[in-house]
Amino acid sequence: MKPLFLNLLNDGGPAFSYPTFAMLLICIALIIKALVKGDADGKIRKLISHISLFALVWGFLGQMVGLIGAFDTIEAVGNISPAILAAGLKIALLSPVFGMVVFLVARVGIIILTWVQKES
Repeated sequence: MKPLFLNLLNDGGPAFSYPTFAMLLICIALIIKALVKGDADGKIRKLISHISLFALVWGFLGQMVGLIGAFDTIEAVGNISPAILAAGLKIALLSPVFGMVVFLVARVGIIILTWVQKES
C-alpha cells in the first residue's frame, strides 16, 4: 500500500506532479541555503520567485492538458456517469493545487528571507 502522498502525485499526472514536487524541493533547498549563507544581492530570492511562479503555471498547464484529454475521452465514449466525471475533475484539480502549494511555500520563504535581511 503506497502512502497517500505518492497516490496523489500519481493521480495528478506524474508528468506534471513530479516536476512540481522537484521544484518544491529546490525552493526549500534554496531557502535553507539563503538562510544559512545569506543572500545579500537577492539572487537566490529572485530564483525562488521565478521557480515558484513556474511551478504555479506548470500546475495550471497540467490541469489544461488533463481536461483536454478528459473531454476527448468523454466525446469518444459519449454518455458517462456523474461519478466518473467527478473523479476526473478531482484528478484535474490536483496538478494546480500542487503548483499553488509550491508557490505559497516559496513565497513564505521569500517573506522570511526579506524579514531576516532587514533585521541584519
